[in-house]
Amino acid sequence: MHKTQRFQPIDLGLLAVAVIWGTGYSVVKAALGEMPPLAFNAVRFVGASSVVLTLTWILERDLSIPRRLWGLVFLLGFVGQTAHLALYVKGLSLTTATNTSLILAAIPIFTALFGALNRSERLSRRNWAGVLLSFLGIFLVVSRSSAVAQSGSTLVGDMLEVASAVCFAVYLVLSKRLAASTTALKATTWTMWSAAPLLVLIAVPELRTVDWRTLSWPAWFGMAYSATLIIGVGNVIWYAGVKEVGSARTALYSYLTPPVALLFAWAFLGEGVTLVQVLGMVAVLVGVALGRQGMTRQPHAGRF
Repeated sequence: MHKTQRFQPIDLGLLAVAVIWGTGYSVVKAALGEMPPLAFNAVRFVGASSVVLTLTWILERDLSIPRRLWGLVFLLGFVGQTAHLALYVKGLSLTTATNTSLILAAIPIFTALFGALNRSERLSRRNWAGVLLSFLGIFLVVSRSSAVAQSGSTLVGDMLEVASAVCFAVYLVLSKRLAASTTALKATTWTMWSAAPLLVLIAVPELRTVDWRTLSWPAWFGMAYSATLIIGVGNVIWYAGVKEVGSARTALYSYLTPPVALLFAWAFLGEGVTLVQVLGMVAVLVGVALGRQGMTRQPHAGRF
């Protein structure tokens, strides 16, 4: 049984991960000021894939998965890594770190909807209320941000982030079969490596334009921070939390990420924080909490 009542050392790790993921949006956003989004994503993802592969080997001493799963691995790699991450990083270059964090915080809501569509989940009235409340929160954030944007509308970037969230939700629903046949870390490792070549390939035109000698330390720091902490160490601690204290308690820490992202974007990037954005954030988080209630089979994935 999970020790869900007492404070565990893993709780400190999960708290640190929530802060890392929350600050990560601003760190990546700052790096995108110097690098094209797909080029940045290709470099940091290859690094992150190497970190995750190394950590998985250290922790599990076995990287093998059943041969019958490789087709599913490549499908999940395309949907949950290639498409999701390409849309995420391109969207972040066109919208704010705050908007991105709030839209992606609603991934569990999209997951619940797709679960209901394929009849792997059954939504109660409370779940449906959570779905509607989360969508209302996203609407408030997106509509208000686009209206007050200083340099053009953020709507295109916001819509790319919605598409990114949808892709990752589809990935979570489809990944249940893979999760039942291997460990979470091995599943993550191989879906990442199946996606890495394509992410590099689509980034080649942008990679050719980068003058690596002129990149400042924030750009290099953003790539290193994203590869090692956000994706690598962050995901390992997250899955350790699911194993040690259960997915429900681990998921609670994800609610800290949007407030941290909002505060850090305000302090570090100077992004304005309006009352409507705060109300939208509250609506999204309360909606996610309601949408998750009673859905014990809903997977809880890490952050990319």
